[in-house]
Amino acid sequence: MSDYLIEARGLSKHFPIRDGLFGRSTGQVRAVDGVDLAIRPGTIFGLVGESGSGKTTVGRTLLGLQPKSAGEIRFRGRDLATLSKPELRALRPRLQLVFQDPYGSLNPRIPVGEAIGEALLEHGLSSRDELRERVLEVMAVCGLAPYHYGRYPHEFSGGQRQRVGIARALALQPDFIVADEPVSALDVSIQAQIINLFAELRERHGTTILFISHDLAVVEHLCDDIAVMYLGKIVETGPRDALFGQPRHPYTRALFSAVPVADPDARRERIVLQGEPPSPAAPPSGCRFHTRCPQASDRCRDEEPTMRPLDGTHRVACHFA
Repeated sequence: MSDYLIEARGLSKHFPIRDGLFGRSTGQVRAVDGVDLAIRPGTIFGLVGESGSGKTTVGRTLLGLQPKSAGEIRFRGRDLATLSKPELRALRPRLQLVFQDPYGSLNPRIPVGEAIGEALLEHGLSSRDELRERVLEVMAVCGLAPYHYGRYPHEFSGGQRQRVGIARALALQPDFIVADEPVSALDVSIQAQIINLFAELRERHGTTILFISHDLAVVEHLCDDIAVMYLGKIVETGPRDALFGQPRHPYTRALFSAVPVADPDARRERIVLQGEPPSPAAPPSGCRFHTRCPQASDRCRDEEPTMRPLDGTHRVACHFA
């Protein structure tokens, strides 16, 4: 049995670029390109990087919402590609997603109680007689009151709608949740409530969470392990304290230098990257970060670095780190 709940090995997802009257393929967008991930059970794993780095695509591909182009995904040591359709359907309730936009993911014509419970009926995990009781239980866990059961999505605040989204995922008692930017659209006070809810799910229920975010302060507070993505690749991964205490990849150092420091007397070097990330449809040769890296050499332009271990599970893909 694997020590990890979910693993990705060489995971890739390429989207075709189509042009012309007949939709002829003229290239590919390499959104995710050879990603390796290993997430321990009962932990919150942070996935960070700039917009367009491939974070959301990784999460959706892990859940099978988008077919992978290459690589393998293992859940509790089992390769998902080897499972039959009935086996995958039986596994589906154990792998859930919390959407970035809770309002867009809810049917405005269905009361939230029914929205939370419909998957329980679909998968035969509850009878109609006991459905309301089970939904009220999971609503209570997420800080929603019984009178919210019959209300419609437009009657809730943004934070309450996000709680509904989390409750809908939790109702199926999943082993693994992908939380895709779950607090980015919320104000600070509501963000704190949702962050505390995720921490409580880990501590009380042992839920494993892939937390996708660009808010590094939240990631530092909440996550146990972190992976940093750039242009479809993982460039550094390891325990939270190792990455925030001693980031080794130039991109990680630049990214983390933007995290606000509460102490006004504390000094932190601010690293400002020049230029824009290259297009994932035409990634540069060698190290993908070399076009913006102040330390780049000819080797970086010609040779792609492999992920190598540093201390323990701290790993980095850089020739000079």
